[in-house]
Amino acid sequence: MTDAELLNQFESCTLPGSAFHHEDHVRVAFLYLCSYPALQALERFSASLTRFAIANAQPQLYHETITWAFMLLIRERMARSGQSQSWPEFAAANPDLLTWKNNVLKRYYRDETLASDLAKRTFLFPDKCPPAL
Repeated sequence: MTDAELLNQFESCTLPGSAFHHEDHVRVAFLYLCSYPALQALERFSASLTRFAIANAQPQLYHETITWAFMLLIRERMARSGQSQSWPEFAAANPDLLTWKNNVLKRYYRDETLASDLAKRTFLFPDKCPPAL
């Protein structure tokens, strides 16, 4: 599926929820960050993801801390690359962002923090010190 097709189906909520996996979330977030300033991309992606979850009868799946943390990590990685990248280039350079099980957020957050209702409703800052790069 092309980037435009994925965005169109995501935003129109015609993409089945069962066909929208973690890597697709990261790809759509990346595409928003390529198209909008960071804060606008964050706002638009969060609103679209909430709408998508509701349209798929799964509103409880939206998790603000996970959404925002991944958006901020994606934005940082884009900036660190120092150049414009296509999705395949970005994905190849950042495979750790594409893994859901034992994902990168475990370096930054305690499990109980991410499991909390508060973290689902509002962005929480990381509560673990990540290892040095």
